[in-house]
Amino acid sequence: MSRITFYKFSGCGNDFIIIDNRTNVVADTDLSGFVSKICRRKMSVGADGLILIENSDTADFRWRFFNSDGSRAEMCGNGARCAARFAYLYGIAGPEMSFETDAGIISAELIHDSVKIKMTDPADLRTDEKIELEKGFVSVSSVNTGVPHAVIETEDVEGAEVVSVGREIRFHQAFAPAGTNVNFVSLRKDGVLLNRSYERGVEDETLACGTGCVAVAIVMAHKKKACSPTRIITRSGGILTVHYKEKQGHFYDVCLEGDARIIFKGELREDACN
Repeated sequence: MSRITFYKFSGCGNDFIIIDNRTNVVADTDLSGFVSKICRRKMSVGADGLILIENSDTADFRWRFFNSDGSRAEMCGNGARCAARFAYLYGIAGPEMSFETDAGIISAELIHDSVKIKMTDPADLRTDEKIELEKGFVSVSSVNTGVPHAVIETEDVEGAEVVSVGREIRFHQAFAPAGTNVNFVSLRKDGVLLNRSYERGVEDETLACGTGCVAVAIVMAHKKKACSPTRIITRSGGILTVHYKEKQGHFYDVCLEGDARIIFKGELREDACN
């Protein structure tokens, strides 16, 4: 394997491997296997996901986003902010840009040390539907914020069984065949939301989920318990801010703002993929 330069980024605790693939340095042969191998923690680079930056005829660049298990995902809010900062730092785009994703064209703007991205409009919002789990029925809201999300309100987000319950809902027949990401959210008296996320494709809790934070903000706004801008504290302790407009139950002009930190630059060797 030829040595491949990569960059490690973190968005509010979500970590990503980013590779500039505009000259096709990554072969498409068994790409899913390649991604899953280098996203392994302790055995390789380790990450929640991998982003390939590629050429586009309609925007500043195109991305292909992969979960750590090698599966494709339409959108990732934290990954999008990291991709935008990468593109700016390495001269691919200016401080205001747009890029292609499987969820549509995403626009982004660098604001000092943070990145603000404009999301696709949320779709398929449903609230307080009962589904049956092993321990009984639970009330679940759901919305698609580029990828599908389930949202469960809880008074004790710290005590939520994020992995066990999250995994059961993620594979529940109510969300088949694609499955869903799962969020557990609490509302503080000051209007700040606390969110923990089980991510499809990672198949575990992550320290943050950008599209998940958008999902909980929209669901809580729809239920008249939050308003724009909504500040959300993630599992990492980092804060993401969701901006949106609403008219007659329709949410639009949704933006996600937060950090996008470059951690290091490295070089993949053959052992990283074994």
